[in-house]
Amino acid sequence: MCAVKLMQGNEAVSWGALAAGCRFYAGYPITPSTEIAEMLARELPKLGGKFIQMEDEIASLAACIGASAGGLKSMTATSGPGFSLMQEHIGYAAMTEIPCVIVDVQRLGPSTGQPTSASQGDVMQARWGTHGDHPIIVLSPTSVRQSFDLAVTAFNFSEKYRTPVILLLDEVVGHMRERVELPEFESVARVERVGTNVPPEWYKPYGDSISDVPPMADFGTGYRYHITGLFHDVMGYPTQRLDEIDPWIERVHRKIDRNLHDILLVEEDTEMAKTVVVAYGATARSARHAVQLAHSRRHKVGLVTLLTIWPFAEEVISRIAHSARRIIVPEMNLGQLVLEVERIAGRTKVVRVNCANGELIKPQRILDAIEGR
Repeated sequence: MCAVKLMQGNEAVSWGALAAGCRFYAGYPITPSTEIAEMLARELPKLGGKFIQMEDEIASLAACIGASAGGLKSMTATSGPGFSLMQEHIGYAAMTEIPCVIVDVQRLGPSTGQPTSASQGDVMQARWGTHGDHPIIVLSPTSVRQSFDLAVTAFNFSEKYRTPVILLLDEVVGHMRERVELPEFESVARVERVGTNVPPEWYKPYGDSISDVPPMADFGTGYRYHITGLFHDVMGYPTQRLDEIDPWIERVHRKIDRNLHDILLVEEDTEMAKTVVVAYGATARSARHAVQLAHSRRHKVGLVTLLTIWPFAEEVISRIAHSARRIIVPEMNLGQLVLEVERIAGRTKVVRVNCANGELIKPQRILDAIEGR
């Protein structure tokens, strides 16, 4: 039977992580994500998992990467300042193709900003925060139940594609409480990383595979291989050979690009719409109410809710731009994801509705934009 509970978004993330099989958490407390650490400190040991409070966010993600290499599904959680500190290790996880989940509950910034105020200011940092070229998967829930579901999905994507995945909440979703029905853990669909059945001397940790995702052997199971942040060959050893570097770059991007049908999660209701609102996170809740008000006034308005932020839903936005006259993008920042919409929309008018003072954008502001006020 499903459990009916009143809970925060942060709590739902924790339950989703446990349901997905998370058995290691390393983190440093930071508002507004601290509830995740508090809950997992209590619940992980009950399931035989490990919780470690680290000295900072840099060490936290490093510990998660190490635990994942040892075979444990691993997660950390933070907010803006800590997320900034994690960027080097996010790039390291991408280069070494080690699965892990990073939760960023966004707060107002820059710097320490206002820890309990809402923001969506880390959207571009989630995509471009690390140096170099590599793909990244970023998911963003709009509700408490979606926080649970997307936490599970984040782990599944991470294991399936051997990549770090970022779960990008905002303070509103992280701290609000809703009545939710959570499924029994046994009924939750889990994806486990693909292991290898070849002898250790034959194993190639970064070799070619049909799926572009090489099998991953866990440390401590008889397999010992090299892991480095440098460009490496199929055995994991540093290389400067272009005939080894180029195929790696192509494969790491291809394993995401060829699976966009699986990774891109979008909720869309745009039939006959002349104006379309594109939103994500807590702002999508205001957008949904604004669209309902617009329908009551007989406006032809649609709504697209992006649950996957990165990779960006280019085909969806391109299709909308060809049929709609206007696209409205509300964000709790001064304009970040709207840059992607504008890039794709071409001549279709794009209207920005922005707020970067810690307040949630109210439905009336979005309705005003719909009605051209």
